[in-house]
Amino acid sequence: MKSKGKTANYKPAEDREKDLKLAIYRLQKGRAHSKETKVSIAAVAREAGVSTALIHNHYPAVAEAIREIQGRSSRAVRDVKHQDLIAERQKSAAYRQEVDELKAKLASIASINEVLLEANHTLKAKLRDRNVVELAAANKRS
Repeated sequence: MKSKGKTANYKPAEDREKDLKLAIYRLQKGRAHSKETKVSIAAVAREAGVSTALIHNHYPAVAEAIREIQGRSSRAVRDVKHQDLIAERQKSAAYRQEVDELKAKLASIASINEVLLEANHTLKAKLRDRNVVELAAANKRS
């Protein structure tokens, strides 16, 4: 005689998939036997009397259908992340361009500053020389 251990819950894959789809349908219609109210992989698993791992590992199409119902299908999430990546790359390119422009302005301002510092130094030197001459001229007159 065979024992009714693990093999008692065994169902063919097609039957198990139908059970999972019916569980999803019951959850969507608010007729769940498990009193679940939201469609999730865990809720479907409880409703169908299986583990979440079974859904993830053996019924990826069912898992994807559940994610689509939740509004977060793998494709949709991937597409949103791809669009976000494109937007961030555009922002990054704009920031790099702005940095380059600011570096060019800074170089120009630094150059102007050097010219002004040199002119200031020259004027101070002329002013010092002029004061010495004026003092010498004033001393000669007295």
